[in-house]
Amino acid sequence: MDFARARLNMVEGQLRPNRVTDAALLAAMGAVPREAFLPEARRALAYVDDDVPLGGGRALMEPMVFARLVQAASVGPGARVLVVAAGAGYGAAVLARMGATVVALETPGARAEALRSALAAAGAAGVTVVAGPLAEGWAAAVPYDVILIEGAVEEIPEALTAQLAEGGRLVTVRASGRPGVLGRAVRLLRVAGTVTEVVLFDAGTPLLPEFRRAPAFVF
Repeated sequence: MDFARARLNMVEGQLRPNRVTDAALLAAMGAVPREAFLPEARRALAYVDDDVPLGGGRALMEPMVFARLVQAASVGPGARVLVVAAGAGYGAAVLARMGATVVALETPGARAEALRSALAAAGAAGVTVVAGPLAEGWAAAVPYDVILIEGAVEEIPEALTAQLAEGGRLVTVRASGRPGVLGRAVRLLRVAGTVTEVVLFDAGTPLLPEFRRAPAFVF
C-alpha cells in the first residue's frame, strides 16, 4: 500500500473539504505516518474516514474528528498540551509536530508501555509519556493550555478542567448515552475560574470505558 499517497488523500479528501484549514495541523497530519501507530494487521485501515478499533474499548480517532478537535483547541507552537487516553500515540505525535510540548497520559501497565514504544519507534520528539488514572489528569505538569481527551466521554471530570491554564481549552466528544445517537464534539474554555462549553459538531467517536458515567442509585 502506498501510505504516502493515502496520507495525501486523507488531507485533501477528508480534512480540507470538512473545514480543516489550520496550515500547521494540515502539514503535521500530512507528515506523521498514522500507519506507524497501528498493529501490522490494521495498517491498511490507517487512512479510512472512520475510527480504527485498537481493542479494549479503544480506537484510533477518525482523522476528520481528530483534526477538527485540534483546530478548535487553537494549538500554537510552545503550547502545553495534555493528551488523555493517548492510546496508540498518533495524536500526541501530531501535536508535537505542531510545536507543542505534549504530556501523553495512559493507564499504567501495558497501555503506557505500548504508547512509549510506539512513539519511540516513530521517532516522535517532544512527547512525555506518563501513567495514571485518566480521569485525574496529570497534576505534575499543570497548567495546560490545551487538554485533548482522545475518545468520547459521558462526563468531563472537574479534576481535568481544573488543570487548564487561564484561557485554556479542553476538547473531546460528549457521548449521547443513547444507542444509535451521535455524540457531540465540544470545547470547554476556562476564564477567571469559570468553565464554559461550546458544541462544535456531531461525532460518532467510541466511548472511553474510563469515562462512563457512574450508575445512579435507584431506591
